[in-house]
Amino acid sequence: MSELAGRAALVTGGSRGIGAAIARRLAELGADVAITYVSAKDRADEVVDQIKAKGGRAVAIPADNVDATAVVSAVDQAAAEFGRLDILVNNAGVFPFGVIDEVTTEEVDRTLAIHARAVFLASQAALRHMTEDGRIISIGSNLAERVPFAGVALYAMSKSALIGFTKGLARDLGERGITANLVQPGSTDTDMNPADGESADHQRSLTALGRYAAASDIAETVAYLAGPAGRNITGSVFTVDGGTNA
Repeated sequence: MSELAGRAALVTGGSRGIGAAIARRLAELGADVAITYVSAKDRADEVVDQIKAKGGRAVAIPADNVDATAVVSAVDQAAAEFGRLDILVNNAGVFPFGVIDEVTTEEVDRTLAIHARAVFLASQAALRHMTEDGRIISIGSNLAERVPFAGVALYAMSKSALIGFTKGLARDLGERGITANLVQPGSTDTDMNPADGESADHQRSLTALGRYAAASDIAETVAYLAGPAGRNITGSVFTVDGGTNA
């Protein structure tokens, strides 16, 4: 399939898990793909090699979302590498866990920098390179709307910011023909939250379907929004959580 042929994408945090699945899927559909990573260069290189082995173009860029300068630089590097930037996927994230009186100020600042400030700055930087039909897709969490267990107040707060940002961004960019949407995964089988982990059975019990999502399930939703079928969707939230929030 080549519905994204001639398009260029940047996926932040694309070296593993959901980000890697998104990068591979966009490449399968014909897009040139840049990914960012923090420390796992070997895993980032593996994703790039997988894409190149199938005839695609890909590059890995070191960038920590905590560093505002690095976030903006990564966007500019991706655009320079491919001569354009059409799709930005704000995926990079962390999962701070702890009841509120255990959370430090440093954890608050780091989490908000990664989940909120970096998304704002990357989107702002991407607009210098995007033309009509550009796509900005952020990866949030179903916990932004419903919190069924303790210990995730900081995480939920940081991800809920993306709902307001996405809706506001859609209004800002509508006249330019650029869309902005949010995908909110639930429990997804990754190394950060494996389907055989300690809390996996409890998480499955909260879903309507009784199972974890695969990273590819999230990637398919992103691909839909990034492709021709998503041209008239903006300011929307897509919760892919197996019915946890139903």
